[in-house]
Amino acid sequence: MAGLSITETVSWGILYYGFPVMLRPMEADLGYSRVELTGALSIGLLTSALIAIPVGRWIDRHGACGVMTLGSCLATALLLVWSRIESLGALYAVWALMGLAMAATLYEPAFAAIVGWFPLRDRDRALLVVTLVAALASTIFMPFEAWLVNRLGWRGALSALALILAVPTIPLHALVLRRPPRASARDRASGPDAAVPGLTLGAAAKTGVFWVLALAFLASNFTTNTVTVHLIPYLSDRGYSPTLAAAMIGWMGAMQLPARVVFGPLVARFGHRTLTVGIFVFQAVALAQLALVRRLGTLAPMVVMLGAANGMATLARATTIAEIFGPRHYGSISGAIALGANGARAIAPFVAALLQVALGGYEPVFWLLAGALILAALGLLAAPARVREG
Repeated sequence: MAGLSITETVSWGILYYGFPVMLRPMEADLGYSRVELTGALSIGLLTSALIAIPVGRWIDRHGACGVMTLGSCLATALLLVWSRIESLGALYAVWALMGLAMAATLYEPAFAAIVGWFPLRDRDRALLVVTLVAALASTIFMPFEAWLVNRLGWRGALSALALILAVPTIPLHALVLRRPPRASARDRASGPDAAVPGLTLGAAAKTGVFWVLALAFLASNFTTNTVTVHLIPYLSDRGYSPTLAAAMIGWMGAMQLPARVVFGPLVARFGHRTLTVGIFVFQAVALAQLALVRRLGTLAPMVVMLGAANGMATLARATTIAEIFGPRHYGSISGAIALGANGARAIAPFVAALLQVALGGYEPVFWLLAGALILAALGLLAAPARVREG
């Protein structure tokens, strides 16, 4: 747990939050537009989403050690290549491969490792610790990366970050991550997978609750990134200063930490399914406040509700999947749901912009997303709390 807390913080801080810091210096040096350059990040996120299922299957069968170690090695090499690119095509190629590295090192494989290692009574606490520490990734690394860029230039900064990534993550993934003890017990059992309960991905995909969860977390991630990218222009057109709108995004991020702290007690009190339903409802109500911004005196409740819901959603996806479908094929099922959820994160800014034009403004977009989240909450509420093997 301590090892994954370190490696997730470093990996998120460099692989995900490093790109925005490099954006402006790359723009000035390479001469490409911001839209062209950010396309590389979208390609990486889409690749990460598409590769999530095979990565999950591998972890289910062999554990997380090998795939996370290789992912860290690949990410280190790609950072060095990135520091030497001269063309947009090369940047896109680097980030297409970086998507493989992210799929092998970020939350999905880490969560699969935790679910495989920890019994139910300790699982939520382990997930909480890892996500609480990793939530500090942007706070720690973005200012540090900006300092490196000022001292070394963006190319030198990426070379330094390659070393900073490699030193902790490669040995920790290679030496600390071991095959889950339940996998060893399973190998000694008379039948395959006899010691660990849970549905296969194929069986899970035949249930309604699987598709409800997949669509719900797709809508949730789409909402989060839509607000993050479009909140400043939306509020600026309605009389808010860009500085205040940006501060709201920052406070949403800050609200994730206390929300994750109370996640465990709330799960113990209400259960995984009920709490997940509440998260979607909170997001929907927050979007309704955005749509009604002209009639409201303050958006402070929106900031608190959406920030807290976003913080809990990461934990809810990990724990709800394990609770409903069991831990045996968690990696595969989590990867399948991540395909839609992480894919939505990649396309949300672009698709939301298209919807804003098609629907005649941001308000209809927010109402549409709020309605989708309410439908997702109702669908999950009606679904069985746990799917048992037939």
